[in-house]
Amino acid sequence: MLTAEEDVEITSLRKRGWSISAIARHIGRDRKTVRAYLSGEREPGVRTRPEPDPFDRVEPYVRQRLGEDRHVRATVLFAEVVALGYGRAYPTFTRQLRDRGLRPHCEPCASSNGRAHVDIDHPAGEEIQWDWLELPETPWQAKAYVLVGALAHSDRFRGWFSEADDQAHLIVGIDEVLRRIGGTPRRWRVDRMATVIVPGSDRVQRSFAPVAKHYGVGIDPCPPRHGNRKGVVEKMIDYLTQSWWRTAQVTSMAEAQASLDRFCVEVADHRVRQIPVESVEPEPCAPARGDIHSPDGVGVRAVEASRRVTVAELADAEPLLALPAAPYPVEVTVVRTVAANALVSLWGNRYSVPPGLVGGHVQIRWRHGADTISLHTAGVVITVHRLAPRGAQRTVRLPEHTKALENVVLGAFSTARACPRKLNRPPSDAALALAAELLGDRGADPIIDLDVYRRVVDGEDTA
Repeated sequence: MLTAEEDVEITSLRKRGWSISAIARHIGRDRKTVRAYLSGEREPGVRTRPEPDPFDRVEPYVRQRLGEDRHVRATVLFAEVVALGYGRAYPTFTRQLRDRGLRPHCEPCASSNGRAHVDIDHPAGEEIQWDWLELPETPWQAKAYVLVGALAHSDRFRGWFSEADDQAHLIVGIDEVLRRIGGTPRRWRVDRMATVIVPGSDRVQRSFAPVAKHYGVGIDPCPPRHGNRKGVVEKMIDYLTQSWWRTAQVTSMAEAQASLDRFCVEVADHRVRQIPVESVEPEPCAPARGDIHSPDGVGVRAVEASRRVTVAELADAEPLLALPAAPYPVEVTVVRTVAANALVSLWGNRYSVPPGLVGGHVQIRWRHGADTISLHTAGVVITVHRLAPRGAQRTVRLPEHTKALENVVLGAFSTARACPRKLNRPPSDAALALAAELLGDRGADPIIDLDVYRRVVDGEDTA
């Protein structure tokens, strides 16, 4: 490939009468190359490809995906086209996206600018940051909340799906996330959520203080109007939203939880980070403990070497505190409507109730860590069930509930033939009489005097 300068030079030499062989020897190129540029078969700065570009095969798919969702991340698209047989590297893929202008322009996003910030040093094992991700639209047609906990030092994060963001669901989510991480840092960083911090102050809620004592940690609320103070978890929420949730193929909360767990382990933990390496001896070109431009060793520090590690390697090296053997025993309360088959749904399973409650509401209570749930109505316990694993799609029926439901169904069953549906049944005389009473004078038939019409036609006086 010739540069634009070389193309100008060979054109000038050719006009001066030089032969192609002489020009080729002069610039150190092959004669066929010189001849192709002089004839216009090739353009300067454009490299010819010996074979079709592999991106041409997947371009229609990429164009369609970006037309449907202009904000889908390039890493997500790259993983999809690799599964379709694209064999080039990620930088080549992103260059093709830019060169071909495949991503549609978004003016609102292009006009928004960030603000200055300072990177905060987070010692290993010191802090975990918590925040809620609210999903107003889900494939199962119900709002969902995802509690995300991110280690501030290593960026390892885990999430837990909940149907509410009250304090009970928060405490359950914290324990689930920590057990997926494998321990807890010494400090918990939260925003000024009312379930943890007393509104308008920096004080921890009295109802949440026993939770922190149970896990042996301290609580650090973010300063007012300092959203970037917990930037690690906010960035992780943006990452999992764009890289996982936007393209996740799930139909229920249980499927979403299982998919999120796999994504965190198989994808998120394998992200690569650059960390500095403290050199035992200074580089030959840099004075010890100083700058290469500072003979007396005072000034900007010399550039330190770095090495590549994964998020999993960084997180595994963090000194986390051990978790208690049992979770904090918070009680979770949810309300369910009893279906026509005398069942209520809870976390991917169904549990029986007496058939007399069909169509009504029952309150389900579960103490975190217990293996049973209790169902209440009007403050009275109506039944207790053993809790099935989440998302197991099990139907748990008590024998007495099954027998009672059978009795109700059989009692309402009849062997009589159904009434015919195509008969003519106009209103009876009795019904018409009642209708006439309701209508009064409005319902009386009008009296038509034909003699009046005759006099009008004959021109006689009708007064």
